Amino acid sequence: MTGGSSGIGLAIARLLGEEGYAVTIVARRPEKLEQAAEELRAAGIEAHAVAAQLAEEEEIVRAFAEHRERWGRLDVLVNNAGFGFGAALDSIPTKHLDLQMAVNLRATVIATREGIPMLREAGAEHRKALIVNMASIAGKAGQPWLSVYGATKAAIVNFTQATQREVSGQGIQATAICPGFVDTAMTDFIKEQISADEMMRPEDVAEAVRFLLRTSPNCLVPEIVLARPAETGGQLL
Repeated sequence: MTGGSSGIGLAIARLLGEEGYAVTIVARRPEKLEQAAEELRAAGIEAHAVAAQLAEEEEIVRAFAEHRERWGRLDVLVNNAGFGFGAALDSIPTKHLDLQMAVNLRATVIATREGIPMLREAGAEHRKALIVNMASIAGKAGQPWLSVYGATKAAIVNFTQATQREVSGQGIQATAICPGFVDTAMTDFIKEQISADEMMRPEDVAEAVRFLLRTSPNCLVPEIVLARPAETGGQLL
């Protein structure tokens, strides 16, 4: 579970624990990450925390090595870590452009590469290894001021489709989840226009993962779109 220290990632990690999984949560801030792991452990969930900068390849490789050493297997990979920065087209900071490309897209590709061998082993065992890639409703239709973020999330949808076609027959399923605005720290920038009370909850996204866990190996779900009622017309607002 990347981006597992708060928000959607922590909600999914908690749900996985409720479903009987031991979890490795990965995020960049060690203190916040360990606090999240302690919260999970207090709820009776086996949790291991790995602090890693997901913009760095060697950090991702190390996180997967630690996971294998700790648990010895991987049944579910959730690529959730991401950054989103709003900016007009003529004022996109290169730093924000590079960070979104590195964490939202590049890290997902590298994490999938590192996880595939263990996922194949699990898929051979029970035909239901799962990759969940966190995309966004912004990846389904281009949105002003979110051009880079939306482009990375559109790429995640495409990458998920390609992944599924490549692992077909190996007992692995890949699903892209595309939520609209969820009440997390990442959406603080828009809360003057859309209140937190009008947003989805991290637990709403986690429940989509529970659904994926409970479907049979013969039921492939390529994509799940989670929209607020105001977002169904293709506009985030």
